Amino acid sequence: MERLKRFGVSIEEKLLDRFDRYIKKTRFKTRSQAIRDLIRKELVKEEWLKSREAAAGAIIMVYDHHQRELMDNLVHLQHHHQEIIISSQHIHLDRRMCLEVIVVKGRIDKVYALEAELKAAKGVKHASLAKSTLGRDI
Repeated sequence: MERLKRFGVSIEEKLLDRFDRYIKKTRFKTRSQAIRDLIRKELVKEEWLKSREAAAGAIIMVYDHHQRELMDNLVHLQHHHQEIIISSQHIHLDRRMCLEVIVVKGRIDKVYALEAELKAAKGVKHASLAKSTLGRDI
């Protein structure tokens, strides 16, 4: 475990009250845990601004598997980007709709390119990228 450092924070009372409600709602045990989490979120956001850096994440997609040629197109796209795809999971939501989670790790610009191609595929109803980090500097 890394060495912990203590520091003081000055904050307006109303803002602290809101923060304490946030802590309770999100079930952090301490303010310190919540602050660490918020700092990490901001650092991950900053990491994702550097397109040549590597990061990890997941693309969550909902689509109509009855859409003509969509399945072939999705498989083709995933094979074309196999250097950044770690795994994928396919879930049947109902007779027509499927949810797919594609776990990715690699250069950020390549992850964004894959997300954009998947979103643009005819029959894809929703696609969103959950951004994470490799955790090296956080």
